[in-house]
Amino acid sequence: MARGKVQLRRIENPVHRQVTFCKRRAGLLKKAKELSVLCDAEIGLIIFSTHGKLYELATKGTMQGMIEKYMKSSQEVHAQVEPKPPQETQEEISMLKQEVHLLQKGLRYMFGEGVGNMTLDELHALERHLEIWIYHIRSAKMQIMFQEIQLLRNKEGVLKAANEFLQEKIIEQNEIFDIGPIIERVPYPLTIQNDIFQIFS
Repeated sequence: MARGKVQLRRIENPVHRQVTFCKRRAGLLKKAKELSVLCDAEIGLIIFSTHGKLYELATKGTMQGMIEKYMKSSQEVHAQVEPKPPQETQEEISMLKQEVHLLQKGLRYMFGEGVGNMTLDELHALERHLEIWIYHIRSAKMQIMFQEIQLLRNKEGVLKAANEFLQEKIIEQNEIFDIGPIIERVPYPLTIQNDIFQIFS
């Protein structure tokens, strides 16, 4: 039977939450060490528990050295990123504003607030967005239906196995309580009965 998907949400029970934290923390640290050994990677891992307790792992050197290396590397990356020219930024902002305005109008029209006031270009754009939304909705629906079908197939397999088990039990019970051999030991009961009727007739 397929394993169900685990819902990622906060565990309400504090005891279960602490147990899960300890198990997952140990597993995460173990995986980080394995990755460091297998791939010769430098890994720094910092974990703060809900009570503020610090857990850290630096596979090579110290955590302070890892943080300094990270800061230096991130500064180099930010220095390499060229800022956009102001005119290009303004054009992008204008395009985003137009798209947001169009989507807001589309939402109003979807709730029945007069589609007749839209231009032809706006209607084409709204139609494209609606087609994209319908595609995503259908994909999500098909995914849910596929999961439900898989669950039903799993249930069918369980029920078939239970049915076969019960059938075998019924056959075993019939073999134990079978009265066939007892009837075979009676010598032709119908023939004897017929002979008695002939004598008295």
